[in-house]
Amino acid sequence: MNAYDILNGEKTAKLGTKKKPAVVEVQTEKRLKEVASIFEENGWEYTIGLDPDKPEDITDLEILLHRPEPVVAEKKVGRNEPCPCGSGKKYKKCCDK
Repeated sequence: MNAYDILNGEKTAKLGTKKKPAVVEVQTEKRLKEVASIFEENGWEYTIGLDPDKPEDITDLEILLHRPEPVVAEKKVGRNEPCPCGSGKKYKKCCDK
C-alpha cells in the first residue's frame, strides 16, 4: 500500500498519522496497555476501542508493523543497446526476435 494512493483524484493520508490514525479494537485493559505501548514506541497516531464483547481487531497495527518492501523492477534492455548474450549485435537484431 502506497502512502499516496490515489482515490478519486485525491491523495490519501499515510496510516498512523494525525490525518489517518490507526484504529484498533481490544478486549481487555491489559491488552490495551500492550498495544498502546507499541504505538507510542513507534510514534504512530492511534485510536483504541475497549469492548470485551467484540473480537480483537488489530489489523491496522499489523499493517504498520509489517509494511511490504518496495519492489524494484529489473532494468530492461533497450532495442538499440548491445545484446546481453555477448554476440556484439544490437538487441533488436539478435535476441529480440
